[in-house]
Amino acid sequence: MKQIAEALLKIEAVTLSPENPYTWSSGLKSPIYCDNRLTLSHPEVRNLIVDALVEAIRPLDVDVIAGTATAGIPHATLVADRLGLPLVYVRSSAKGHGKGNLIEGRFERGARVVVIEDLLSTGESSIKAAQAVEKAGGKVVKIQAIFSYSLNRLTTNLLDSGLTAYALTTLSDLLDVAVDQQHIREDEAASLHDWRTDPTSWSERVTS
Repeated sequence: MKQIAEALLKIEAVTLSPENPYTWSSGLKSPIYCDNRLTLSHPEVRNLIVDALVEAIRPLDVDVIAGTATAGIPHATLVADRLGLPLVYVRSSAKGHGKGNLIEGRFERGARVVVIEDLLSTGESSIKAAQAVEKAGGKVVKIQAIFSYSLNRLTTNLLDSGLTAYALTTLSDLLDVAVDQQHIREDEAASLHDWRTDPTSWSERVTS
């Protein structure tokens, strides 16, 4: 959805810097940085996203909304409230005290669950959260994200897991908008597409 891509660029929730790339915690260089938590500070963008998430989820006969910790929790909360559904959230790791919960909140065995994530990169954390829901007895209908880098690794990981994931907007949508609005040049967009195909090789080229 290009309207959401445009909004993310406008508020700088997504920023593009192919000529002066960011460094991920893994050490890899990246020409893009995404922080969808910034959308929470912009009511018009927040509502645009929640409206789109609700529209994507409402037809699915869902029983529970699950947010991924931490960035998926706020939007999951807003969606659950809008739909009048129970909310749970999935920790990145089990709590180190008390009951050692990995999932905070409760749902019945067999409940149909949508897992809400803010960003899909390789999908590993989202898949881990969905698998935790299924281990606890839920049926994950899909993983629903706000934005996806559309990395090849994501496709592979989803196929291996047997799960499905969708995003409201993708890197291709965002690059179309970014070129149209002259945030970046055509050749810079091509470089970002190269990064999407193979982030490791792209990172090695820009650091060599």
